[in-house]
Amino acid sequence: MLGWGVDRLRADMNRLLAMLFHQGVLDEQFLQLQQLEDESSPNFVSEVVNIYFHESEKLLRNLRGLLMDREFSDYKKMGTHLNQLIGSSSSIGAKRVRNVCVSFRAASEQNSRAGCLRALELLEHEYCYLKNKLHELFHMDQLRVLAAGVTYPPQH
Repeated sequence: MLGWGVDRLRADMNRLLAMLFHQGVLDEQFLQLQQLEDESSPNFVSEVVNIYFHESEKLLRNLRGLLMDREFSDYKKMGTHLNQLIGSSSSIGAKRVRNVCVSFRAASEQNSRAGCLRALELLEHEYCYLKNKLHELFHMDQLRVLAAGVTYPPQH
């Protein structure tokens, strides 16, 4: 029964990952990140992704702050934030977030406030979707590790 739970969690994780790849949420860079995880660093992926989330939330706040300023005109500063988000999203394999950032950057290069506001809304949506799904994946992985480590004393 217990082994089945571990196998089922592993299968659920694989299905979730397959769905995220099929939807274009993640790309092969995420798989490369997973390959860096081993016994010496079993939480490597979740640690890297959590750093990404922390830094990305600061960048998203900065972007929103810039756009909410009625006197806003510093599209170069916005481009700098977007370039940081594009780079970090690429490094963890967050394909859809990266792609929205590229579109957002194009709107900022055209000095289109309306285009930037639409792009920010889409970016926040994609970011939240990514964050929720990866948290779900990491939670399943924690349950799998716990289930695999549970042993019962022999019954006499």
